[in-house]
Amino acid sequence: MAVDMRGPQTNRTIQFTMATKVKPLADRVLVEAAAAEETTKGGIIIPDTAKEKPQRGKVVAVGNGRVADDGKVTPLSVKAGDEILYGKYSGTELSYDGKDYLIMRESDIYAILN
Repeated sequence: MAVDMRGPQTNRTIQFTMATKVKPLADRVLVEAAAAEETTKGGIIIPDTAKEKPQRGKVVAVGNGRVADDGKVTPLSVKAGDEILYGKYSGTELSYDGKDYLIMRESDIYAILN
């Protein structure tokens, strides 16, 4: 199975095989981005070229936590299933099993939505 990763700073594609499900490491989280808005509140249809990148998503998986200099692991504040807000250019894009995800650090997350 090939995985396509594109970072916001580069256009290169990294392909590798993955035998198991995606499990983020350390303080990283795997986020499924929300779909971009198709229409405005007034009913105007937005073309694909004008759609903005979503800044909202659902946490799919989390790492074990940040490892401090003394070796202690600090657990993450977010958990799988949380709906979050993140920065417009946060994370690295990842395509896996036909779905698009983002892998980002917990510090790139601005808020958890209730």
